[in-house]
Amino acid sequence: MKVIADGYAFEFQDALAAFVFDEKDPAKDMFHGAPMKAVDMIVELENSYLFIEIKHYDRPEEFAVSDNDNTETQQQKNDHQKWLKNYLKYKFRDTFLYRYAEGKTDKPVHYLCLVNFDNALNTWLKKNLRNELPVGKPVKRWQQKLAESCQVLNLASWNTNFPKWQVKPAS
Repeated sequence: MKVIADGYAFEFQDALAAFVFDEKDPAKDMFHGAPMKAVDMIVELENSYLFIEIKHYDRPEEFAVSDNDNTETQQQKNDHQKWLKNYLKYKFRDTFLYRYAEGKTDKPVHYLCLVNFDNALNTWLKKNLRNELPVGKPVKRWQQKLAESCQVLNLASWNTNFPKWQVKPAS
């Protein structure tokens, strides 16, 4: 199954369904109309759902804090990182609410973010995002998990980690 979203072409060999979820066209089935955020794509597999968010920044260095940066620049980059983490968090949570309202939370959900950052920045983002979603069952009272897992990957690490779900720039 092939899906083109945000400048990338995805191939899902084992998908039952794969589609653009963040639909902007009111005439299309996946248009939501509610003032909430939505991930770019959803893939339904036999035993789980994938929520996929794609972010491509022209200047990824604006997010990478360096020891060479002055204090003001470091603070700006820290603010950019926190903004992105929160943005990705709410994309997931709002999508989960959409899918809950649609009766589509009957399988574990894996959140995959394809971001054009280096591995170090993706690792920081993944760690912080996992804590705030939260992944797993953070308290005893919860009967269900919101997210089974959360990954933040660049194109190279995506294709290495998910050989059955190859992605490349769309031509």
